[in-house]
Amino acid sequence: QVQLVESGGGLVQAGGSLRLSCAASGRTFSIFHMGWFRQAPGKEREFVARLIWSGGSTTYADSVKGRFTISRDTAKNTVYLQMNSLKPEDTAVYYCKLMPGSSWGQGTQVTVSS
Repeated sequence: QVQLVESGGGLVQAGGSLRLSCAASGRTFSIFHMGWFRQAPGKEREFVARLIWSGGSTTYADSVKGRFTISRDTAKNTVYLQMNSLKPEDTAVYYCKLMPGSSWGQGTQVTVSS
């Protein structure tokens, strides 16, 4: 069993930056990838970014390319999401996901005001 804890959400102005963290604990010896999803009010949960643990290759949704960066700290079993040039449409609850096992965190709220 793996536990994921997201942190770093908050309220920021459009154009600002925020850094989210997701710390994994428990049975983390076989991490394949970790990623970020988000869900805005009234919308489906959508993919944001993914990182393959071995080698660190990354994939991004088109909507965040060039603005968001996913990275990892292998010693801490933690992934980060650096969000720059934030837009009001980025407002959502951001969730961390780990594979294998499809573990999810509780989410952290990001609100971007105009």
